[in-house]
Amino acid sequence: MSKSKSSTPATDAAGLRKGLTSYGDNGFSLFLRKAFIKGAGYSDSALDRPVIGIANTGSAYNPCHGNAPQLMEAVKRGIMLAGGLPMDFPTISIHESFAYPTSMYLRNLMSMDTEEMIRAQPMDAVVLIGGCDKTVPAQLMGAASAGIPAIQLITGSMLTGSHRSERVGACTDCRRYWGKYRAEEIDDQEIADVNNQLVASVGTCSVMGTASTMACIAEALGMTVPGGATPPAVTADRMRIAELTGAQAVSLARSGLTIDKILTADALENAMRVLLAIGGSTNGIVHLAAIAGRLGIDIDLKALDRMGRETPVLLDLKPSGQHYMEDFHKAGGMATLLRELKPLLKLNALTVTGRSLGEEIDLAGPGFGQDVVRPVADPIYPQGGIAVLEGNLAPGGAIIKQSSADPGLMEHEGRAVVFENAADLANRIDADDLDVNADDILVLKNIGPKGAPGMPEAGYIPIPKKLAIKGVKDIVRISDGRMSGTAFGTIVLHVTPESAIGGPLAYVRNGDRIRLSVKNREISLLVAESEMARRHAAMPIVPPTAERGYKKLFLQSVTQADKGVDFDFLRAPEANGKTSG
Repeated sequence: MSKSKSSTPATDAAGLRKGLTSYGDNGFSLFLRKAFIKGAGYSDSALDRPVIGIANTGSAYNPCHGNAPQLMEAVKRGIMLAGGLPMDFPTISIHESFAYPTSMYLRNLMSMDTEEMIRAQPMDAVVLIGGCDKTVPAQLMGAASAGIPAIQLITGSMLTGSHRSERVGACTDCRRYWGKYRAEEIDDQEIADVNNQLVASVGTCSVMGTASTMACIAEALGMTVPGGATPPAVTADRMRIAELTGAQAVSLARSGLTIDKILTADALENAMRVLLAIGGSTNGIVHLAAIAGRLGIDIDLKALDRMGRETPVLLDLKPSGQHYMEDFHKAGGMATLLRELKPLLKLNALTVTGRSLGEEIDLAGPGFGQDVVRPVADPIYPQGGIAVLEGNLAPGGAIIKQSSADPGLMEHEGRAVVFENAADLANRIDADDLDVNADDILVLKNIGPKGAPGMPEAGYIPIPKKLAIKGVKDIVRISDGRMSGTAFGTIVLHVTPESAIGGPLAYVRNGDRIRLSVKNREISLLVAESEMARRHAAMPIVPPTAERGYKKLFLQSVTQADKGVDFDFLRAPEANGKTSG
């Protein structure tokens, strides 16, 4: 009788009994598994506890995750204090500056790695340690597909440095100083000096780039413990958050609160509100669309724009403001921001604590005086940081980070100066004979999801050197790519469909007139339909392909920006609603 019972798969398996490797006899499968793990010195008592997986993304190539060893020790401490068994396991780790051709190209691979390792290995809940731009969305995407209880632990932001008594931090100040260098305002020695000060410790960018954006979004989604977004990487606060995260993971395992109960349409709408209110990275909406797609939920860009008209930018943080992430943390972090946004939020959305977002805001208390998060009555910018544009140049939509754009350029008509791809841009942008002036509009093609491939952050097209030397600080720029959340300027991004698959952007020519109207949410190519039809007929587009490997999979399967640049086969098979705003 006992032998027959041991050979029958358990429907309520937990701990080491989950996902047994098949040897034709479940009893033997568990016997073998326990024998091998005991070789690492575990006792039967330890192995009977809830098993908590810890996704370890430490890597010598990823200084944003340089504190991963310390975080794991704190997480393990929290797990063991709460009665669980911690089991860390490695996954892909992606750093923005160390991933060729772009970190976005590898985000989906990391999400697949995360999902499959969660599925393959026995765990009752998982702690996801991520920080650098694409790691947090990759982990949330993978965990959403895997479906078990999960909790996000952010690695935390770096500290700021000092250059000649000026406070500096990556990477808005990286771009600002490099702009000065290109304009010949500073010399070789000074650019070398500032290079030593921009990144003062391990951790993610200290401004509201994509990493900080995704940290805030993760907390807004209810996927971190309260206060989990803002403690800097090298602080005791960050270690205490890690310990608390480990303990909460055990609670999740025991309650069975799965990730789909937290990542709902309401939670995604809360995240969209926060993205707008923090002046967050334009990458945030791409990642939210990908996370939502794993649950069968559509992100409605029109809803995002409606939200933006009533959600002001409240966070005074670079590049939209002046402060850095450590200042935001000292000002009370996300609790301070959520308190201001409370009338606009879906307060019943559930969090990893088992309490609602509204309950967590109330538990955070009344707040205190500070100058980093503005009141709604006195915002940094009267509308949300991101506006959604439409028009014949972007039938599927495009976006602009209006909170960091030049107000004088947001209603603009100009002559197109066209670059066919990133190589063409690199070869000609600083040429003395480039036919360009400050009223023109720079257009960069073929840097979308398929065109690059991987949709690199090349949308921050540099000011042509001949203009930079004359003091030009901004110019309208348009592409089907992305830009870093640390960047600034009047830059139209995510033009959909992209040029590499025959979107209208592919047919823009030097000298064409383009109209940008952020007020009217318009991006239009002022070329007659008959002329566009002639260009289409004269230049049929053949989408790029590859012969083998991950690149072949990517080019065959990747979706456009409005669907999150995820693989079509990773989206949930059934529709589960959409955000409405």
